[in-house]
Amino acid sequence: MKRIVLISLCCAFFTQTFAESPFQWEVVSKKLGGGKYILQISGTIRDGWHIYSMHDKVNGLEPITVNWDNESITKEGNEIHEVLALSIKDKIFGKTLKAYSKLFSFSQAITISGTVPASFRIKLNAFASSNDEFLPIEEIKEVKLEGGVYAANNNLKLASVDMRLPAASCGDAVIVKSSLLAIFLKGFIGGMIALLMPCLFPMIPVTVSFFTNKTDSRRKAIRYGMVYGLSILSIYLLASAPFHLLSGVDSQIFNTIATNAWVNVAFFVAFILFALSLFGLFELKLPASLSNRAGANSNISSMAGIFFMALTLAIVSFSCTGPILGTLLVGSLSGQGNPWELTAGMAGFGLALALPFALFAMFPSWLGRLPKSGGWLGRVKKVLAFAELALAFKFLSNADLVEHWGLLRREVFIAIWLSIAVALGLYLVGLFDKTVPVMKLVHPKNKFRFVRPGLATACFLFAAYLIPGLTNTKYANLKLLSGFPPPLTYSVFDNTNVKDKTFESHVVNDYDKALRLSKQTGKPLLIDFTGWACVNCRKMEEQVWTQSSIEELIKEKFILVSLYVDDREKLPAQKQFSYQDKDIKTIGDKWAAFQAVNFGGASQPMYVVLSPDEQLMNLPVGYTPPVAYQQWLECGLNAWQEKKTIAQLNTIH
Repeated sequence: MKRIVLISLCCAFFTQTFAESPFQWEVVSKKLGGGKYILQISGTIRDGWHIYSMHDKVNGLEPITVNWDNESITKEGNEIHEVLALSIKDKIFGKTLKAYSKLFSFSQAITISGTVPASFRIKLNAFASSNDEFLPIEEIKEVKLEGGVYAANNNLKLASVDMRLPAASCGDAVIVKSSLLAIFLKGFIGGMIALLMPCLFPMIPVTVSFFTNKTDSRRKAIRYGMVYGLSILSIYLLASAPFHLLSGVDSQIFNTIATNAWVNVAFFVAFILFALSLFGLFELKLPASLSNRAGANSNISSMAGIFFMALTLAIVSFSCTGPILGTLLVGSLSGQGNPWELTAGMAGFGLALALPFALFAMFPSWLGRLPKSGGWLGRVKKVLAFAELALAFKFLSNADLVEHWGLLRREVFIAIWLSIAVALGLYLVGLFDKTVPVMKLVHPKNKFRFVRPGLATACFLFAAYLIPGLTNTKYANLKLLSGFPPPLTYSVFDNTNVKDKTFESHVVNDYDKALRLSKQTGKPLLIDFTGWACVNCRKMEEQVWTQSSIEELIKEKFILVSLYVDDREKLPAQKQFSYQDKDIKTIGDKWAAFQAVNFGGASQPMYVVLSPDEQLMNLPVGYTPPVAYQQWLECGLNAWQEKKTIAQLNTIH
């Protein structure tokens, strides 16, 4: 039955995606005054089809309805139907149901708080049937509102920006057409570089701990490791599939998933449970029904778990896997490349990530084959549990930063990590042996006698390193951890001293305001496309921007504007709009689309230098070491000075 339901849902999805709609509809509005309107929705239904008009909890049916994603627009009362539904003998459900067969027409009163937008998008949901086919329907239309105000700056494209003709050639290389093999190799190199990024390192202990309990033989370890590697590769290949099937797929979709607050909260909960399980408080098991169906070896459940682990790795890595992946995505979106080029790049990228992690997946079986005397394997699990506990709070921090909840300010986050480091050190020296039975430490054999004290010492040194991060001084930077704790500006203090080591008092978060300052001062714009949950962005801000020569150059010669592409704060209703079939509803939506449309980028950080008249001075760059970044800044600044000099000479002549 489950297979039949799954097949039916898949058929319904493809039918809905590619089949012709069984009805045509339109929506118009009538102004009543005082922010009140009447929406009139009407449509004609194709011969042989009907649309259900009643609630049927048994069969999961809902009547035809309209909704929208705009908190300032609320419904007043129920829908008023002008066309009466008929009683129709429905063959699919085998009983008489209320439905519309030729026409439907209904109205809905709404009230708009605040400024009335010129238009908004309305979504119609319904269930339709021809007695042979059953089709869930979701369609969207734009409805105009009389007297509404058009969103300012809803044309995100800068006509003066041409990525092919920057004033200077310094920066990233211009994208040129390459063979599929060359793109594959480019993706592979990008994946190898991505392995060095900070967000992937925590997944190594997670991978080891995940596979520790799954393998009890060399053969099974190799098989599971190969499945894990192939799963990682297949996920990246499948990520390119929508570009072959559909047009207009959002290039920011992976970044959106990785920075989604509730996705990160879900990972936080999952990693907390996994850590507690490794501590020995309980054992996580799949439902007995799944285990029984999987057979004695639990092959189905094991494979599903391995694929989920691969999916976890892929989602986590999207927040900082570098510019090449974003370039491939935007290339497919904007037409600079084709779907097969995207697939080739994804294949290379996925293979580079899959190879080392497949080896890590095989490693637990070798651990399991070692003698268990002394509780060596148990200690490894406990240490990994502490590491996963620390990682869990990184996910919660991502959600907190994106949504601005204020739960994990920088000092709170550092205090939690400091506590975990001290607790791990105390565990390794055996302090919990008598007080916490589940944490009892069985002493190792002589050949391992230096490992445990060494690890304990490292934990205490790490805790000591974290202590300045709790203070309101210039020593709070903790450069070695840049990107993991929240930024210095997200602090419990007022940042009186810390501001001197950041760009808090020099940065602008609104492009229009920064452009006005650029025109007034004659300084070029330095656009920083960043994100609250972007690890490499924090590394740039806390390790590169704080270099004295770079800090002085930015503060004195540029107007710095930071645009957060993952900011989930809703735009006011009158500032929400649609651009190239994409709904711009949040601040992050606006700046993500602005980045992709003008600079062909979907990864952060990305840095762009524009003149006051919005001319591109040099090619954008992403994460860049200090020396190269300073050279890039100077190149853009020199290009602007040269452009200004030429303009002055032309004026004189």
